[in-house]
Amino acid sequence: MAEWVKVCSDSDVPEGEIRAYTLPDGVVIAVYNVDGNFHATDDTCSHGEASLSEDGVLDGCEVECSWHFGRFNVETGMPCASPCSIPIRAYNVRVIDGYVNVEC
Repeated sequence: MAEWVKVCSDSDVPEGEIRAYTLPDGVVIAVYNVDGNFHATDDTCSHGEASLSEDGVLDGCEVECSWHFGRFNVETGMPCASPCSIPIRAYNVRVIDGYVNVEC
């Protein structure tokens, strides 16, 4: 059964930024603030194993991995640009009382 985990305050991720957080099972996720809407994906690029929160650039709803310039949609985890071809996991996110919660 899935559970919701509080990962951070909504003020911890400024608009247009990415931050990394670790889930209780040890998985590192990237949390994105896109125009005040929060999204979360696995933090690791499926192409080159780069950290999206450390090396990625957020452009609207897409994160670009600076290692090889591949892109992913942060809402769905689907690849948007080569050389990325394998999706990354996207998580359901909700904000409750000022805290970003992720379903895992």
